[in-house]
Order: sequence, then C-alpha cells, then structure tokens
Amino acid sequence: MSKILSTTPLFEVEAERLGADGHELWMPSQPGTLLREDLLSRLPEADALLCLLSDRIDAELLCAGSRLKLVANIGVGYENIDIESAQDLGIAVTNTPDVLTEATADMTFALLLAAARRIPEANAALRAGQFPAWRLDQPLLGLDVHGKTLGILGMGRIGAAVARRGRHGFVMRVLYHNRSRKKEFEEEIGAEFVAFERLLRESDFLCVHVPGTDETRHLIDADALALMKSTAILVNAARGPVVDEAALAEALATGTIAGAGLDVFEREPDVHPRLLETSERVVLTPHLGSATRDTRRAMVRLAVDNVLAVLSGERPITPV
Repeated sequence: MSKILSTTPLFEVEAERLGADGHELWMPSQPGTLLREDLLSRLPEADALLCLLSDRIDAELLCAGSRLKLVANIGVGYENIDIESAQDLGIAVTNTPDVLTEATADMTFALLLAAARRIPEANAALRAGQFPAWRLDQPLLGLDVHGKTLGILGMGRIGAAVARRGRHGFVMRVLYHNRSRKKEFEEEIGAEFVAFERLLRESDFLCVHVPGTDETRHLIDADALALMKSTAILVNAARGPVVDEAALAEALATGTIAGAGLDVFEREPDVHPRLLETSERVVLTPHLGSATRDTRRAMVRLAVDNVLAVLSGERPITPV
C-alpha cells in the first residue's frame, strides 16, 4: 500500500478515488494549516506528494522524502519546486496544464475590461451613494476596447486563448511577441509577430502571459513602461515578478500609462502599497485566474490522475 501526502484538503470525490485504489491518503483538515515541520516529519513515509503553488518544495523537503516517487503540483506553474533536485533524486514532477487555460483567459479579459471601463470605481461610487449625472465629460469616462490593438507577451496556451477572445469577440488587431513564431496561429486569427519594443509601443492593451523565470523577472520595468502609450493598460495574470511593481506604481502615478489589471504580484500575498493606494483604472485581484469551481476540480482530478498513474508503475500524464 502506497502512502500519499497532500498539503491541502482535496475534493471528496478525488480523495475517495485514491482510497479506492488501495492507497492511504493523509491531508490536513483545513487549508493552510500544514506547517513545514509537519511536512518534514510526514514526508519520509510518503510515496507521492500533492501540493500547491504556494508550497515551497525545496531540496530539504525532497531529500526528506526518501520514498517519494512523485510531486504532483496542483497548478500549471511549478517554480515552487526545486526541479533540479527532484531530477537528481529521481522524483517525477507533474503539473496541471490545459485545464485552467480558458478560466485564466476569461480572468485576463475581465481585468482588461474592468480597468478599461473603470468598473470597480463605478461600483464603489454607486455604493457610496453617488450617481453622476449623464454628461459628455462625466468623471468615469473609460477607454474603448472594441477595435483596439491587443498585445500578447507570451503566446502559449493562455496567451492564445486571450488573443482569440480579443480577435473574435472584440475585433481587435492582435500583436504578439514570443520566443518563437506561431505561424499557424498567425494564420488562424491574423495575429502579427513583432519585436518586444514594437509590442510595447503599439499595444493599447498589453497582456502578460510568460512564465516566471530568472529571464522574465522585471521584463516589464521602467524602461519597458516608458515605451508604452500613455493611454495603454497593462494586464498581468501570469506571474507577479515579471512586472516591476515599484516601476508600475510610478508609471501609473505619473501618467506614463493609463491603467493596470493585476491578478498576480511580486511578493504574494503582499502587494506594493502604492498600488493599493491607486484606485483610478487600477484593478487588483488575489490570484483568481483558475478560481472557478469546474476548473479547480479539473486541476485536482488531473493531479490525482498523475499520482495514480505513477504509483501503478505507469508514466506520468503531464510531466514537467
């Protein structure tokens, strides 16, 4: 009988699947209650570990898992795991790609629209008893989205899904920058591959969809923001460290760009205080990209599928 350790409570149906296959599962009763010391003490008996992006699975923890065959991350990102150490120890690592693509793309466009049309500001004003009279120059004038230029930085699964929404839903011109060209996708929606600097200069809405790596850290810095249109809006639903938050706060304060929609942050759960103080055309959400009932269930289902496959001697389904 294999033992499985989860850092978070699983949906009942998935926990039952693991038990029905003859495995023993241990998980905390409440989210966020498993201390590192508890994890270290339980890992030596675990054959598989289910974890979240918020769990730092470093070399010390991996070495403690002398029986570990698999670390199954419930999320598409895996920068929380020491991949090199896992490889050295012969521990497989999996993630949950594809199942959260559409939900994250929806969230990206929700941020874009909310910042462009100043929806959070309007909601707050109405709840405070304000109902500005209709006039040509009323205070909550927003920005058009339909027919504008959508810039995609990182044309992976999620970037492509956002581009389709922009092109087919809002008849937007789509520019993108990526490590490699996606010629089939260019033909599909008429997207144009451009240099990074041109993407910054011409985008009315710039959506960030690159992974969080050393190479992409602060890719959007003061210099990049200075190249953008003063009417542009930046949207980041990828990884927080890609954007220099201090530089973004300054750019917003000085009018270098018009607004931002952020679902991820450099030092989660902390947010740069100047961003919290800025309300005009700045929309902030607490990492909700995959936060729909169906998507979260699909993520756990795929992670459990990976565990069952590896513990039965098969290859992982979605290896990193």
